[in-house]
Amino acid sequence: MLTLILFERAALIILLAYILMSNRHLKQLLMTRTQLKSIISLIILFAIFAILSNLFGVMISIEQFSFSSALSSLSDEVVIANTRVLSIGISGLVGGPIVGSAVGLLSGVFRYFQGGTDPHIYLISSIIIGVLSGWIGHYFVQRQRFLTPVQGGLIAIGLEIIQMACIGFLSRNQATGWNLVQVIFVPMAVVNSIGTGLFLSIIINALSQEENLRAIQTHDVLQLTKDIFPYFHSGLNRTNAKEISELILKTMKVSAVSVTNRDEILAFTGVGSDHHTVGSDLVTDLSQRVISSGEMWVAHSRSEIGCICEKCPLEGAIVVPLSNGKEVIGTLKYYFTQEDNLTEVEQQWAEGLGEIFSSQIQLGQTEAQQHLLKQAELRTLQGQVNPHFFFNSINTISAIMRFDPDKARRLLLKLSQYFRASLTGNRQALVTVEDELQQVQAYTEIEEARFPGRFDISYDISEDMLNSLIPPFLIQILVENAIHHAFKDREENNQINISLKRLNDKEAIFSVSDNGFGIREDILKNLGKETIVSDLGSGTALENLNQRLLGIYGSQSELKFTSSREGTVVAVRFKIFESEEEWLE
Repeated sequence: MLTLILFERAALIILLAYILMSNRHLKQLLMTRTQLKSIISLIILFAIFAILSNLFGVMISIEQFSFSSALSSLSDEVVIANTRVLSIGISGLVGGPIVGSAVGLLSGVFRYFQGGTDPHIYLISSIIIGVLSGWIGHYFVQRQRFLTPVQGGLIAIGLEIIQMACIGFLSRNQATGWNLVQVIFVPMAVVNSIGTGLFLSIIINALSQEENLRAIQTHDVLQLTKDIFPYFHSGLNRTNAKEISELILKTMKVSAVSVTNRDEILAFTGVGSDHHTVGSDLVTDLSQRVISSGEMWVAHSRSEIGCICEKCPLEGAIVVPLSNGKEVIGTLKYYFTQEDNLTEVEQQWAEGLGEIFSSQIQLGQTEAQQHLLKQAELRTLQGQVNPHFFFNSINTISAIMRFDPDKARRLLLKLSQYFRASLTGNRQALVTVEDELQQVQAYTEIEEARFPGRFDISYDISEDMLNSLIPPFLIQILVENAIHHAFKDREENNQINISLKRLNDKEAIFSVSDNGFGIREDILKNLGKETIVSDLGSGTALENLNQRLLGIYGSQSELKFTSSREGTVVAVRFKIFESEEEWLE
C-alpha cells in the first residue's frame, strides 16, 4: 500500500521533471551548470521539487502505523514518508556540492517547520544527503558528465540507508524509530531509487537530443562557413552580400538575413524584404550602435529593431559587426518573427559566425595586399636587372658604330626589341616561354656582335612548353651570367645549353649549362642567396632572380647550382602555370 502511494507521489515529481526538461532554458541551465547563474537557478528549482515532496508525502501515525495525505503542519505523533531524498539526491548529483547542500538545507528547514515526530532528524539527514550527493555529483560535473540511471538508482538506495540510520539512531524513542524504519525503508528505497533513475534518464535523453541538435547545427555552420568563404574573401558588395544572405537563410533557423556596409543595406533576404529594401540608408539606432561600438547587440522587440513599418512581422534581431581587423566595415543581421526563438544558443553561434566572417574578410584583404606587394617587389627587382644589360649593350653598339654603322643600326633594332619585351615583363609577373626566348635571342645576338665566335648557344625546349608561363628574365639572366663569368678569357669552344622539359603534368625543370671553368666553392655556397664580394661580380642579378622564384613558386623552386672544373649547371624546378589566374589561386 505505502509503495503504491509513494510511486504515485514520485510520478508527479517525475512528470514535472519531464515537462520542465522540454523547456530550452532549463536544458541550458544543465549544460552550463558550473556557472554561478545556473547554480542559483538549479538551487531554486530543486528546492521547489524537495518542498513539493514534503507537501505530497504520506503521513504515518506512529501509534497505529496508518497512512494518510500529508498536511502543511503535523502533530507530534505523525511522520512523513516522502520522495524528499529523491529531489535532494538528484540536486546534488546533477548540480554538485553547492546545489546539493543548499537544497538539502532548504528542504530540511521546511520539513523541520512542518513538525511531526522528531523533525530535527529530517533536518540533519537532509543536509547530510545533500552534501554527500553533491560531492558525488562533483566528480561527474568536473568531467562534464551525468550519472547513468543505474548509478543514480544505486546511490539513491545508499542515501536512503543514511536517512534510515538517522531515524533509527536519532529518534527520542529508538525502538519506535527502528519500527518505523522497518515499515518505510523498502518502499522508500524502491521508489526513490527507481525515481532517481527515471529522473536521470529524462535529463540525459533531453540533453542528448540537445547535443545532437547542436552537432547538426555545428555541421551546418561549418558547411556554411566553407560555402561563404569565397564571398567574404573577396570583400563586401551587393552581389556577394546577396549570395551570403541567401546561404545563411537556407542553412540557419532564422526568418530573415541582412548584410550591410557602414552606409546602406547591401542585401536583405526573407520575411520583411518588401520594406527592408536594398540600397536603403542605415537609419536605425541599432545598426549605428553596432557599427560605432564594434559589439554584437540583440533586439528583443520590434521597437528595439527600430523598423518604421508598423506592420513589420519581425520581433527580434541579432546584429553582428563585420570587421577587417582595423575597423567595422558593416553588419550581419539575423531576424526572427518570434522573440522566443532568439535564445542564448542562437546568440552564441551568431557571434561566432560574425568572428569567422570577419576573419575571412581580413584574410582576403591581407592576401590582396600581399599580392600587390609581391607585384611591386617583382617590378622593383626587375628594374634592378634592366640597367645591368642596358649599359653593356650601349657600350657594345657604340663601339660597332665606328666601323659598321649598318650593323649598329640592326643591333639597335634588336635592343629596341629587347626593351619592348622588358617593358612587358615589368608589367607582368609571368610571361610566356616563347616571349622570353625572343628576348633572349635578341640579347644573345647583341652579345655575339660584341664577342663574335666566342660562344655557341643551343636550345632544348619542349614545344608544349612554349605557351607556359615563367618569370620574366629567367632565361636571360642565367644566359648572361654564363656568357660573362663561365669562360673567363677563353676565346673558343664555349658551349651554353638552354633546356626546358616537363617532368609531369604539373611540374617542369629548366636549366642553363655551360662547359666553363666552374665556380669557386666559397662563392658557390652563397650564390643566389646573398650579395657576393668578388672581382668577377656581386651576384645581385642571381639573388634577385632567386627571390622572385621563391616569391612565385615557394622554397621548392630555389636555384640549384652544380659546378666543377668541367662546367656549371644552374637548374630550377617549378610548377607549370598556363595562366596568371592559376598562379593567383
